[in-house]
Amino acid sequence: MAKGTGATRNSRNTPRAWQRMLSGRRLDLLDPSPMDIEIEDIAHGLARVARWNGQTIGEHGFSVAQHSLVVEEIAAHIQPTLEPRWRLAALLHDASEYVIGDMISPFKAALGVSYKDFEERLEHAIHARFGLPAKTPVPIKKLIKQADRACAFFEATQLAGFSHAESLDFFGAPPAGYSLTIDPLAPNDASARYVHRFHVLSEAAGYESVPAAHDTE
Repeated sequence: MAKGTGATRNSRNTPRAWQRMLSGRRLDLLDPSPMDIEIEDIAHGLARVARWNGQTIGEHGFSVAQHSLVVEEIAAHIQPTLEPRWRLAALLHDASEYVIGDMISPFKAALGVSYKDFEERLEHAIHARFGLPAKTPVPIKKLIKQADRACAFFEATQLAGFSHAESLDFFGAPPAGYSLTIDPLAPNDASARYVHRFHVLSEAAGYESVPAAHDTE
């Protein structure tokens, strides 16, 4: 039976500070352990978290999982020589949202530093789990942010009701030579594509040997 380090840190007199994942892992939200993180849990969660708080058109919400796939693609378009490990970092750039959800930027700002600290701890644990540096180098972080804003431009104009002028004002112009027509995927499809892309990039980066975190009795 799968067990996580968070399983023994709770008592009846202590508020629960862990979340049980479908894999059976129990992720301690205050002190997340890399060994309690599974890519399938991340993909499953992100595929069910909607961008724009769900305020988009279409049969399905535009999930963070699908958004992350596009961001990785745009980052590689901007910088074609981007190493696989940094493409993997782009794919995982919003991975913490499988726990905390996709909070819109104004709400993040209102919550302040404590939210950012929590997000950073979880991001460090995710990176450690999958072989990436705890802190992404500044140039790569800027590249991923550029790709993220480009994806947001397409999302805003095609799904969220923004005019072209509004999107340019908020997100800037997308990179030259890149175009995107968004077709929001059903959650199971988005999850499957995310996991597949993770394994492709992990293998290309030489991280495929990272063992699964499942414990057995």
